Amino acid sequence: MRLTKEEQTMLDGAQGRAVQKAMEILTTLGRIYAAARLIPVTSVQISGVSYANLGEAGLTFLDEMASGGGRARVLTTLNPAGMDIENWQNLGISAEFAENQLRVLDAFARMNVITTATCTPYLIGNAPHFGEHIAWAESSAVCYANSVLGARTNREGGPSALAASLTGLTPEYGAHLDAYRQPTLTVNVKGLQGENTDFGALGKVLGEKLELISGQRVPLICGIENASVENLKSFCASVATYGGVALFHMQGITPEASQMLPPGDSITITAVEIQNARDSMIDATSDEIDFVSLGCPHLSIKEIARIAELLTGKQVKKEFWITTARPMKAIADRMGYTAVIEAAGAKFAADTCCVVAPIQGRFQALATDSAKACYYAYAKNKFKTALMPFDEVVQTALQD
Repeated sequence: MRLTKEEQTMLDGAQGRAVQKAMEILTTLGRIYAAARLIPVTSVQISGVSYANLGEAGLTFLDEMASGGGRARVLTTLNPAGMDIENWQNLGISAEFAENQLRVLDAFARMNVITTATCTPYLIGNAPHFGEHIAWAESSAVCYANSVLGARTNREGGPSALAASLTGLTPEYGAHLDAYRQPTLTVNVKGLQGENTDFGALGKVLGEKLELISGQRVPLICGIENASVENLKSFCASVATYGGVALFHMQGITPEASQMLPPGDSITITAVEIQNARDSMIDATSDEIDFVSLGCPHLSIKEIARIAELLTGKQVKKEFWITTARPMKAIADRMGYTAVIEAAGAKFAADTCCVVAPIQGRFQALATDSAKACYYAYAKNKFKTALMPFDEVVQTALQD
């Protein structure tokens, strides 16, 4: 891999140990993927923020990078943490966990990383434009940035994303290249409805089908007439979770789709398959549900407004988490939505979500509109799940 003179001095340690370590990570990654060079990035989003995932080993790495002079050179935001930074006690998080989580955020802050912890950075100011090279790590955000925004990023790991932040560089391979972004499979979708659950179920069906295909897997999806921001973030989360998809094109919806010729290889996904996928994520009865959560990925202000509308003058009967980015909650505060929601007994869980918070053993069954949340509820926490449309999730929280 060719390095410029400045890049070589960074690798040689002239700009400090943290930058040197970052360059070692990036050049190793570049050699693995046969990248010809490093390219500048304008935005980074880092995963591996929850102390539940990092542990002391991960925290030690972050502390060493911060102490070694590492400082963000481009706009950098974080993935969800393991708790609401301000409201952790009300959510049942232990003081010991809170102390360690704050140590993690302090290490990032020392590196001038913006400690807004969210899986939807594109909703709160970290919103790259078409064709922009970035280095993002959270799977659903990567899929959204590549596909919906038309920016260019590989699915980075936490260390490689941090390395990109501290250098402003990333290896040029994969989704940064035109050749990788060409579709390899036409996907004809029949009978899709407009709920987030439908898009999540479609993502599950497609992701599982793509898992069986070797090589490059970039689908061109046809047959979907309309898709909201909320639908697309739900789909991105699901297809990335169940199929590891970092890029898709959706005819008439995403910006690069019109430039692409439909591949000859094709599959059809039917309404029956989508319904079967929905059904497969429902194994909890209404009597078993003791935890309700919306916001995987983090809620938009439109979704928060709808929750406030549905909860006005009512009282929830179950533990109900509203997970979103802290800047989004600030908007909800100003609009009066927070007051309505909290008066109903629901709890905001800003900065975190039901996937990364340490909640194993606390609940037995989750109601949600997120296919991704269903996957991790079972895989990580052994909860039963009930996937249902957005409004029905809110209604479930109101039932004894």
